[in-house]
Amino acid sequence: MHMSRERGSSRAVVVVTGLLLWLILGLPARGQQSRSIVQSVDAVGITVSDMDRSVEFYTKVLSFEKVSDVEVAGDEYEHLEGLFGLRMRVVHMRLGNEAIVLTEYLAPRGRAVPEDSRSNDRWFQHIAIIVSDMDRAYQRLRQSKVQHASSGPQRLPDWNPNAAGIRAFYFKDPDGHALEILWFPPGKGDPKWHQGHDKLFLGIDHTAIVVADTDTSLKFYRDVLGFRVAGESDNYGTEQEHLNNVFGAHLRITSLRAASGPGVEFLQYLAPRDGRRYPDDARANDLIHWQTQLVASDLPSAAKQLRAVNTAIVSPGIVAVPDGALGFRNGLLVRDPDGHALLLEQE
Repeated sequence: MHMSRERGSSRAVVVVTGLLLWLILGLPARGQQSRSIVQSVDAVGITVSDMDRSVEFYTKVLSFEKVSDVEVAGDEYEHLEGLFGLRMRVVHMRLGNEAIVLTEYLAPRGRAVPEDSRSNDRWFQHIAIIVSDMDRAYQRLRQSKVQHASSGPQRLPDWNPNAAGIRAFYFKDPDGHALEILWFPPGKGDPKWHQGHDKLFLGIDHTAIVVADTDTSLKFYRDVLGFRVAGESDNYGTEQEHLNNVFGAHLRITSLRAASGPGVEFLQYLAPRDGRRYPDDARANDLIHWQTQLVASDLPSAAKQLRAVNTAIVSPGIVAVPDGALGFRNGLLVRDPDGHALLLEQE
């Protein structure tokens, strides 16, 4: 095809400008192999008000196993979490191959989860626990007198090809944190959830977060952090309304994965649009605080790239954790475009 000199020059300017932009941001030019900031999702952290009560709940009701239990204080932890004068008890727990980290702030104490919280509020986050038998799991929760967040287990309808046959139920832990049990029919979900199991609660498939705009969140999680999109679904109808306990719920759902670990799932409410934003004054000791822990391939480089795109960074810089007491040597706490906390860590 013939191209005039003028058009060719304009195109060259665009290419050069694009390359300069990529170089300034420290990101790869188109066509080059990108290096993900995030290697894996290590764990999902939850702030709790009474550690002994929470440990009992997660072990006796949901079959988690305690891995470690430490109490820490000092400047390093204050800077890591952006909270002065803290003393915290941190318990790592595991279910299958996945982990959660429970943190009780002995000082200073934070605020409770708002009693009027709804599933479309921007601070909503949960973990999806896979079960081998939904009916048995629901009866186990009923016997333990858990607080319902859904009206009961819901089977997602056949007209929705990406979600058809999935069964799910929302409930709450003793602090009011939303949790989900999830059952995949054959052909859906990770193949490991369909392998022979003699256990009822198998592991954590993903953590879900409410986002204001999926495309904005993708620019951060996919284009900056390096997650890949694993699936999408358009969910609405009476089953979704009763699952989320939000009348008229219509969600755009996007699943993302790192190289390993649980996924991250975006929940964008197309309707209703009255979900409240993440509080600007939220702190790590507030019970709405979750922090998804991500293993970074190169934390200094990650910090540089995050600053280049104006990420909200809570820690004043990369913090060295004394003796690796929390399971990693260096950490950096940041917030995503909606305010959800992410703890980048490196051994």
